[in-house]
Amino acid sequence: MKLDCIMLIDDDEATNFVHKMVISQIDCAKEVVEAHNGQEAIDYLKERAGKQPQPELIFLDINMPVMDGWEFLEEYEKLDEDQKGGIVVVMLTTSLNPHDREMATKMGVIHDFMNKPLTKGMLAELIDRHFGNSAQ
Repeated sequence: MKLDCIMLIDDDEATNFVHKMVISQIDCAKEVVEAHNGQEAIDYLKERAGKQPQPELIFLDINMPVMDGWEFLEEYEKLDEDQKGGIVVVMLTTSLNPHDREMATKMGVIHDFMNKPLTKGMLAELIDRHFGNSAQ
């Protein structure tokens, strides 16, 4: 069994391309959705409320135009439960700032904090940790 949907929230097309390739190699999702900033992601989640597939895993960048990762999280926490879906949120960033990692770990909505790029090993470990055998 695979996840129904993984969402990438990142404004960098090359990064999204690489991450989609890694997800495809692991073959762990039926669908991958891209949002190029936090606002696009919030709009998508609101629009998809109660519909399938809702993202089960979100990879969130910090630095993006329009609405960055932190602003996305503020808006995400205001969503109704049916708009959030059963979502595991992973901050995936190039930030080496210890403050960013510390902030992310204090937020209950963030399940993991990882540095880009996503690798097959990182993804497999993440899927196993948060979804167990249900994603295999």
